[in-house]
Amino acid sequence: MSDDQDEEIILKDLDDDELVEQMQDDLYDGMTAEVSEGTQILLDRGWDANAVLTDALVEGMRIVGIDFRDGILFVPEVLQCANAMKGGMSLLRPILAESENSSSLGTYVIGTVKGDIHDIGKNLVGMMLEGAGFEVIDLGINNPVENYLEAIDKHKPAILGMSALLTTTMPYMGVVIEEFDKRGILKELPVMVGGAPLNQEFADAINAHTYGRDAAMTAELAKVIVGKNR
Repeated sequence: MSDDQDEEIILKDLDDDELVEQMQDDLYDGMTAEVSEGTQILLDRGWDANAVLTDALVEGMRIVGIDFRDGILFVPEVLQCANAMKGGMSLLRPILAESENSSSLGTYVIGTVKGDIHDIGKNLVGMMLEGAGFEVIDLGINNPVENYLEAIDKHKPAILGMSALLTTTMPYMGVVIEEFDKRGILKELPVMVGGAPLNQEFADAINAHTYGRDAAMTAELAKVIVGKNR
């Protein structure tokens, strides 16, 4: 208990720049309570919720993403980092939801394809995307084409992502994309695919817009795509 109190006093004694830097360090270390505490302190000091999100949380996750890509951090550590970010996001979401000037990069719909019930990789991608500033709509596992079409109609995503871990379910991604093409959706909506057995050649063969090699790369590519679209 005394350690928590000492940490709280330290955080409150930091100036804004020091506090933001400390929050990034705490996020990197997966310290949920400290990230939440820092978020609340900045809000109490009059910080705009978008600024807290961008300067502290998104920037912190960007650093995490680089180290994950470079093999310095691994999946368990990244999941801890993402959970720490969620601690801060729980305070920011209600404020951002009321703001017309949310800095969200857009909505990203993601789901594992029909026949596949694996979701660890997809969940990690979703966390990295949220850390990059996207609003993520997770459709879960075992999604037929109808689920993707319904999500597109409902959420109007900037990007749609499909995941597969089994080689037997990979071809269904092509089925979904073919249906998108028939409906004229593919011209307007970038489709990203990913999963352990995939590669760029497969993505090209099924006419996917982009192949995400891993979670960090997917988040970076998604930011590029919305940048281009804008």
